[in-house]
Order: sequence, then C-alpha cells, then structure tokens
Amino acid sequence: MSNSRILVTGGAGFIGTNLVKELNKRGHEVVSLDLLHNERDSYIRADVRSYRQLERVFEKWPFDFVYHLAAEYGRWNGEDYYENLWTTNVVGLKHMIRLQERLKFRMIFFSSAEVYGDYDGKMVEDVMVKNPIGDTYQMNDYAISKWAGELMCLNSAKMFGTETVRVRPVNCYGPEEPYSPYKGFIPKFIFHALHDRPYVVYKGHRRIIDYVEDSCRTWANIVDRFKPGEVYNVGGRPEWERDIKDYSDMVLKSTGKKESLVTYKDAEPFTTKVKRMDFTKAVRDLKHDPKVPPEEGIKRTVDWMRWYYRLGD
Repeated sequence: MSNSRILVTGGAGFIGTNLVKELNKRGHEVVSLDLLHNERDSYIRADVRSYRQLERVFEKWPFDFVYHLAAEYGRWNGEDYYENLWTTNVVGLKHMIRLQERLKFRMIFFSSAEVYGDYDGKMVEDVMVKNPIGDTYQMNDYAISKWAGELMCLNSAKMFGTETVRVRPVNCYGPEEPYSPYKGFIPKFIFHALHDRPYVVYKGHRRIIDYVEDSCRTWANIVDRFKPGEVYNVGGRPEWERDIKDYSDMVLKSTGKKESLVTYKDAEPFTTKVKRMDFTKAVRDLKHDPKVPPEEGIKRTVDWMRWYYRLGD
C-alpha cells in the first residue's frame, strides 16, 4: 500500500471523522477541512462555497486524492435550508471540480443512494443510465443535488479528463453522529429513546443500514483500487435488510426503554417504501466486507451517544 496525501472535505462531520481515522491508521497523510472552529490535528477551516478559501488550501498542500464529503445532508434540511443545500452541494462541488481540472488530483465524490429516488426495482449502479428519469423519481432537493453532482463529475471527466470515483452510501450510521432533527432515523430513534422522548415509526418501509466503520474501510480502499469513472453502492449486507420497526425495536432493547415511547403511523408520504440495494461491484472492486450487523452496530451507537450526552448508565 502506497501512502498518499489526502484531503477530506467535511472532515469534521460524522462520516468524515470516521474516514479520517481510517485513512490515518493506514499511514496516509490526511488533512481534514470543515467549517468548525476546532483544534484537531491536520485540520483547516474553509468553506467549500468559497472558491478562494479552497484555492488557499491547495496553494499550501498538493494532494493526491480528495474525498469530497462536504455537503448539506437530508431531505427536510434541504427543504428548510435550500440555499445552503444548493450552494454547498452543487456550487461547492463545482469549485472543487474546477480545482481538479487545474491540479489533476483524483477525487472520490460522496453522492447518496437517494439518487435512486422512488425506483422500485433492485438499485444497481447503472439504474440511473438505463431508465428514463421519470422511472427514478428523485423526491427531494437533497437527492436532486446529489444527482446533479454526479453529472457534473461525469461532464468534467469527458471535457477535461478529470478522474473521479462516485460512491453512494446507504443509511450510514454509527459513533460520531450527534442528534439533529434532520438526521437519519437511527440517530433520531436513539436520541429520543435515551432522553425518554416520544418518536414516530412509519410502517411499511424497509431499509439496509451500514455501520460507518465497515463503510469507511471500503472507502479507504479506493485509494489503492481507484477506477476512474466508477460508481459504487456501499452499505450493509443485503440479508441485514429490516423493517424500520425492527430497527426501532433494536434501539428500545439497547436503551432499555419501553415501546410506549413509540407512535406507529402508516407509510410516510414522499418516501421510498423499500430500498433493495445491490453491492456486488463494491464487493468485487473494493473488497467491501461488512462485519457489524445492525443489532451490534446499534448497541455501539447507543453506547457512544450515551457517552456523548453524558447520560451515564
């Protein structure tokens, strides 16, 4: 394994923090970039929405790879704060692509499984190019911004020869993800349960979740297995797919809370019922091999969140 100098944008976020740890463990020289004021090692504060702030980073360090995670995440976040979503997810990415065209670093762009929208078949990577856009109706601005980002990467590769790998995470969860109302259902369920707050579970939805440390190992492998132009779904094992209620039950068991906290409602509107994901390519090319099943991953996440919020036993 050769050591590389790597920039991780969004490096103080949930996935970014875990990915930086994994890349450092492998001996790479890693710089993380984010908006937070903090004292992390090898950290720089910059806003991807500002071309000049990004340009200054690249003037200081030449990078072999950039993992571009910086983004506004989430469907309702994207509706409530759409200016932030579009300027960060699209304009911010365009700034990075312009620098890539000039400096020729290789990029790993973090898209999302949300790009598949309401497609009701198995979500294989080429669904997006083999089906009319009407068959893969992207039901929110977050999903649309991520698909626009993928198209921008593909367009730059064609026009300027840039080399990018796109990844599509699927309901990634785990330690280092504090609560916000815009997060995914796992951190929301755990936070509410730990604080004895009621929460809603929508029936009729099935999902695969992926424990962040499993996925970060796979994403870190891209450096040594880089195939320009490729795109990969990355998530848990297909046999780990569960109903949302099953995940809620695991949370209640791990937190020791009663089911009376939960209100059950019919299927949530504007939300895909079942996401059947295919991870064949990531297994083949990136040695994707998830180890942590949902029961164990949720327990670890509960332990971390209990520590983070100083809740004791």
